[in-house]
Formats: sequence, C-alpha cells, structure tokens
Amino acid sequence: MKPLHSIAGLFCVLAIVIPGFTDDKKAVDPKKDEEGFVPMFNGKDLAGWVNVNCAPETFFVKDNEIITTGKPTGYLRTEKQYENFIAEFDWKHIPPKPDEVGNSGFFVWADPIPAVGTGYTRGIEVQVLVNLEYKNKKGEITATSHGDLFSIWGATCVPDRPHPDGWERCLPSENRAKGANEWNHYQVEANDGVIKLAVNGKVVSGISKCNPRKGYLALESEGSECRFRNLKIKELPSTNPKPKEIADEAQGHQNLFFGNLTGWKADDEAKKHWKANDWMLHYDGKGKELRTEKEHGDAEFVVDFKFPEKKESACAFAFVGDKIGEEWTLRLTPDGKYSASAGDRGLLGKIAGLKPAGQWNRLRVTTKGEFAFNGGELSQLKALGSGKSALSLRPEGEMEFANLFVRVLK
Repeated sequence: MKPLHSIAGLFCVLAIVIPGFTDDKKAVDPKKDEEGFVPMFNGKDLAGWVNVNCAPETFFVKDNEIITTGKPTGYLRTEKQYENFIAEFDWKHIPPKPDEVGNSGFFVWADPIPAVGTGYTRGIEVQVLVNLEYKNKKGEITATSHGDLFSIWGATCVPDRPHPDGWERCLPSENRAKGANEWNHYQVEANDGVIKLAVNGKVVSGISKCNPRKGYLALESEGSECRFRNLKIKELPSTNPKPKEIADEAQGHQNLFFGNLTGWKADDEAKKHWKANDWMLHYDGKGKELRTEKEHGDAEFVVDFKFPEKKESACAFAFVGDKIGEEWTLRLTPDGKYSASAGDRGLLGKIAGLKPAGQWNRLRVTTKGEFAFNGGELSQLKALGSGKSALSLRPEGEMEFANLFVRVLK
C-alpha cells in the first residue's frame, strides 16, 4: 500500500538439538528440520500472523490447527513478506453438510490490506475448495476443487495450460484432492514468478510470469469452516524482483470493521439502518451518522464506498472531537464534486478519477485535512491542529462501505 503522500493464510518439529556446529563449521539452526523447513505456526496461537479484516473469532487455534469459521470473508496473513519458497500444509473443510461447498484459499505474494471493493487481497490464489465445479456453456470445466491456481484482484500470471475461457487460471491435470472432512496435503513451490502446486504428492498445476512475485502469504476465510495444520516453509534464494513486482509493504493499518458494528457507536435506532453484510457495511439511507467509538490523534483512514446506481445522494466523511477544536468535513457527490470545510476554511473541487455509481472507490483521508481518491492527486484543506477525533460516516442516502482501516501517522 503506497503511503498517503504518494497518492493524488503447525508444522511442529520435535527435536533434540545440541548447540554448536556441524563438521563443515556451519551453524545449526534449531528451528530447521533436516530438509531446511521451518514452522509457520507454533501450534499454540497466531503469533507471526495478522488478522487483516475479519472478526477476532474468525481465525483461532485448537488442537494444533488454525481454524477459520469462514465468516466474515477475509484473510489472515503472515507478518513478513516472502519471495521464493517451498511451503507445505494440510487442509480440511468442515462444511455444514458433507455435500455442501467449502471454500478457502492460500494466497501467495499478497498485499497487506484488501483490494478496493473486495474482502480479498491482490495476489495469487492457491484454491482450497470442496464440492464445487463450474462448467461453461460448452460443457467445459472452468473451475475445480482439485487445486486451481489463478491471479486475483489485479495480479497477473500465465497458466501452464490455456484455460477454456481464456482466464488466468490453471486447472489441475488430474483430480487428486479428497472431499469434505478429509485431510489434503499441498506443496506450493514459488520461485522467480513461477508457482507449482502438488496435491497429495503430485504436481498438478502451474503458472508463470506472476506479478507480484514477492509479498505476504495468507489463509482465506470464505463462508464455512476450514482447518489448516503442519504449516512449514523453506525459503529459497532471491531472484531480485523489481519494485513493481513486489506487493505493497504493510504500514500498520488496523481494521475498523469486523463484519459487525463492534467499535462503532450504534444504538438500537442505528442498528435498524446500518447492517453488516459479510465484509460490507450497508446503510439504508434513513438513519443518522455512524461514528467510531474510539478517537484517534494524527491518523490516516482508508474507506471504500459505493454510491448506488440511479440515486443521487451525497455522502460526507467527518472528523469530530472536542479536543481538535473544530470539526472538519469532506462531502462528496456521485458526480465527483466535493467540498471540504473546517471552521472558516473551505475547499471545492472535482475528482477526475471517481468511478461511477455502482462501482467501488477508495478514500484515503487524514485527521489533518489531507485526502485523495483512487490513488489520485493529494488535496489538503490546510493543516489542522493536532488532537483526537472520531471518524463519522454521514451518507445522505443509501450507501455501501467496506475496508475501513486506520493507521497512526508518525
């Protein structure tokens, strides 16, 4: 994720290790097994992982397994980025009924926060799925539950075999994955933009020319319970990716929306009009503002929003706090016109890159009067005084919101 000023997913190794050196004088790493793998999960908690945009209870640890409830949609990512590696893990879906769909994924080279207007990240997805197969009108299989590899939300790749519909998706050469309530083993080898997937001991899928080819790894939450165990990784030598081939670096964004109204000032009246819809927040246009419970000092907020089609209501984003000395408000209309005001200071303009009603936009805005849309030019009302303030969502009609994050500015 680019900074504001540049805008406009246990392998438990039990061993006795005697500290020291091998005969060839190389230091022994007590964490590595004989093949050079290290665990990605300690079997006790989620240390080393970041819950990006789910509820605290969405991902949890039990019996040496990472378990996701599947609700809301989102992902759990590693704290560090990886470039070239071999990763192994076991997975098992526990759908409500044995014949129902179980959906999840292992994201490779992912960004730290979701792509605009989705609960998922840009990156490469290693499909973790049961009980689902898609066919096109010709009867050709276009998606399977046996280890598809594909790019998502702005990432790119070239499948080893052409897809029937031309998608950037490699279908497995054979069906090797087991069904619901059974464990499967994946080995994901990623090197220099090339990914090969082995399902239960045999390579069945591959893609190349991936961009990005360095980033975070993640486990996906999508709809129903999925379990992961024996996660381990062996890093391989770098092949020196270019800056444009590296995923965004985490900047400390903290989630503000957990698939419910926790953390927001929402009384019974507000709950009638503000409804959580999985990873989205819907407003029916009939209630009042929704404000964060916590006030923040100098901070940057990220908010995705979407105007409904065929409706012309405006939306305002405000910062309110007694200590700031004044409220500052950014009001936006569907045609891209905006007005920013604080006390006797004001700014009018139009956003050239605003997407039309029915499509998602991303706002980056700070408590100090800076704002930008969809990666466009930065605008600034005028540096405001320091202090703490809450973020207030003030749509004047029906609206959709998603991906609400905050980070403290240094």
